[in-house]
Amino acid sequence: MAQVSIAEAKARFAQLVARAEAGECIVITRHGRPVVQVSAVAEKETIPYGDLAGCGIEVDDDLSLPEAVIADFEGAEA
Repeated sequence: MAQVSIAEAKARFAQLVARAEAGECIVITRHGRPVVQVSAVAEKETIPYGDLAGCGIEVDDDLSLPEAVIADFEGAEA
């Protein structure tokens, strides 16, 4: 984990972002104290509809939803 001062971070911001994108964690310090951490944002994993089939997730038989909610989900008008 690299540490850089605010002044250095300002001067080399694009380089630090590139390093963070490559997986490095950069800590920015103020007067020698860590104040901010720069790291890459984790990509969100989307789950396509139906991919949870067979995963042990069950919906109770007594689940009830308003017709408007069901219509929105199915793309129909209530």
